[in-house]
Amino acid sequence: MVTNYEGEAIEFKETLPLLPVRDLVVYPFMILPLFVGRETSIKAVEESLNNTDRLILLSSQKDITAETPSPSEIYEMGTVAMIMRMRKLPDGRIKILIQGLAKARIKEFVGTEPFYQVKVEKVETQQVTAAPATIEALARTVKENLEKVISLGKVLSPDILMVLEDIQDPGRLADLVASNLNLKVSEAQKVLEILDPVERLGHINQVLVNELDVLVQQAKLKANNKDDLAKNQKEFFLREQIKAMKQELNDENGDKNDEFAEIREKLTAKALPADAEKEALKQLGRLERMHPDSSEASILRSYLEWVCDIPWSEESKEVTDLQYAKDVLDEDHFDLEKVKERILEYLAVRSLKGAKAKGPILCFSGPPGVGKTSLGKSIAKATGREFVRIALGGVKDESEIRGHRRTYVGAMPGRFIQAMKQCKTTNPIILLDEIDKLGSDFKGDPSSALLEVLDPEQNFTFRDNYLNMNYDLSKIMFIATANMLDQIPGPLRDRMEVINLAGYSQEEKVQISKKYLIPKQMDEHGITDEHIEFHDEGVEFVISGYTREAGLRNLERQVGALCRKVAKKIASGHGDKTHILSATVEELLGPAIYSHEDSNEYDEVGVATGLAWTAGGGEILHIEATKMKGRGITLTGQLGDVMKESAHAAMGFIRSHAAELGIEDKFFEENEIHIHLPAGAIPKDGPSAGITLATVITSLITNTYISKDIAMTGEITLTGKVLPVGGIKEKALAAMRAGIETVIIPWKNQKDVLEIPAAYRKKLNFIPVKNIQEVLEIALVDWNRQLDLDQTKRKDEKTTKPRTKNDQVAA
Repeated sequence: MVTNYEGEAIEFKETLPLLPVRDLVVYPFMILPLFVGRETSIKAVEESLNNTDRLILLSSQKDITAETPSPSEIYEMGTVAMIMRMRKLPDGRIKILIQGLAKARIKEFVGTEPFYQVKVEKVETQQVTAAPATIEALARTVKENLEKVISLGKVLSPDILMVLEDIQDPGRLADLVASNLNLKVSEAQKVLEILDPVERLGHINQVLVNELDVLVQQAKLKANNKDDLAKNQKEFFLREQIKAMKQELNDENGDKNDEFAEIREKLTAKALPADAEKEALKQLGRLERMHPDSSEASILRSYLEWVCDIPWSEESKEVTDLQYAKDVLDEDHFDLEKVKERILEYLAVRSLKGAKAKGPILCFSGPPGVGKTSLGKSIAKATGREFVRIALGGVKDESEIRGHRRTYVGAMPGRFIQAMKQCKTTNPIILLDEIDKLGSDFKGDPSSALLEVLDPEQNFTFRDNYLNMNYDLSKIMFIATANMLDQIPGPLRDRMEVINLAGYSQEEKVQISKKYLIPKQMDEHGITDEHIEFHDEGVEFVISGYTREAGLRNLERQVGALCRKVAKKIASGHGDKTHILSATVEELLGPAIYSHEDSNEYDEVGVATGLAWTAGGGEILHIEATKMKGRGITLTGQLGDVMKESAHAAMGFIRSHAAELGIEDKFFEENEIHIHLPAGAIPKDGPSAGITLATVITSLITNTYISKDIAMTGEITLTGKVLPVGGIKEKALAAMRAGIETVIIPWKNQKDVLEIPAAYRKKLNFIPVKNIQEVLEIALVDWNRQLDLDQTKRKDEKTTKPRTKNDQVAA
């Protein structure tokens, strides 16, 4: 037995039928109609009417969508209710009117078929222990908050406030308010399960406070929307009135209004970011208020055209098919495996990560004519992106990068915004050509401005001075080209991934000529295979006799010259097919310009072949020395500071080790040494000729021959150690072009030899050395015999057999 709010005793059986309720929670003392349609629920109602004195347990479902809820999907706490009235409906359902009597908890499910029968536990109402003043204050607060909720538009029963005035019990007050607030099932069930009446009333008060906050915010939003709607309607009517007035006055500026409307439509269609759209519409409003003939109106009109023309969300559909990209790169370029592999790696990452993958900033470094720019075009073709080239050579004004401020007629955005307008997509490939030739003057430093452009952590908010709004450059794939990395500022070089493109060997040039250059030049000059045939012999003769370069530009010019000669011959009526052989080349182009790059014809004293790296690739470097009466050392041949220091370092080592080298001290007191590098009009500098200078000086002083078949590169210290240098591949190719097969390199440069293709390594004999003594033993033909003569002072020179070049190289 349990008591209700009025203290009446309510008796019910221990086992009652259960009616699961879908979307509400029934509280004690609550009267409401229910529609019952499920077969099991109808049978539970019939059981209640026939066997349990019209008493039934109502408990809510946890999942309102469940058609046949399992016992675990029904809340344990429910309400025992009495069925006051029942009526059958035509559609098979029944309608019942129930009244909640008391709370009860499900102890056990006795039966599940044909309806749920449960054993219930009676839940007694807890006695109120709080002070009457506290209860009264809480009750008044709940009623006031409920009035506020109703005043803000919450739809409740109109008699609810009158009913609440007569209720003093805090538990009944809480249940009545909760039943009228249309709470969610989970929240209403929480109220039902709070047994302490005062605590339950306090919880209801907090629910009302939260509802008040929501209603206040909702009211503000409605008010704002109403104001915006009124403002828009007002503007619409005003514009229509202005339009009608201008039509009445036959205003000549009607076309201008159409122009402004067109600009506004373009801006709306562009889907600009919120800040950018706000700025653009602000400038459009200024333009509408200006006289159309003013200079500022012209500036604003150009500005808005730029905003409408550049892409803001348009993207090219990117190709991530690795096999397709590989085929395109192989078709357009011979070799360059390292570069191709890097591009395929990037596409693989894009295919896995999607648009979130950041584009690499590649820098192709190498001599002119090796295909840096054309490689950028091939990458764009392989990835399906648009390609734009920005030439940076000679750029000195920072405004070329950041744009000009809109303070004068003729101001324009920077080159990157111009490039975006040109390509019309936000994810192109932009080639920064000749980035090492950027300049700087009083107008600013463009290389510093490029730091923001090439930094993936900053360039998504790149701000052009002309646009004066943020623009996203993060989707661009940047590729830079450079001849000399040393001329690129350190912070800018640090943002780029450098890939070195060395020069081509003669065999590579032959293959490239046959596959790319010759078909291209034949097509450009209108001749076919019926008119001309290039043989390998003729192509090799053109390469070795008429070009001296790491790249292919001069070779392409010479091939074009041969095609022009044949085209002239055909146009003159001589239709015989021309076979390009060595003799034919010399007949058409004249005598050969180069012969093994002017390598030495025989061993000489004080003459050595060095190797150097230049912006044009590897070059051989002839170094000569002679002696005369006097003192000191003289250097000629346009030498830079680095090479002068190398000469003095070599001289310092030789003088400090004169006794070991068999040199008398008085030699330096009585003789002046003159070192000269031919081709004096060409500046020569860089750390690569130290051991060559030391070898030349030693050969001159000891009167020992230097082998003409050996080239060398490396720097020297005062203690005789040989230091590593760069550009080994380019220097090796230069030695091959000169017909030299033996190259002396620093010991620590052996790893660089591995970057040279195996086919070329087989043709060259690389000899790594650690100190200058090893260099002298290899390069000086009679060095060992001379040391024996000086140190032992043997009188019979016939007993010492001179070492041949092959013996020396083997040593």
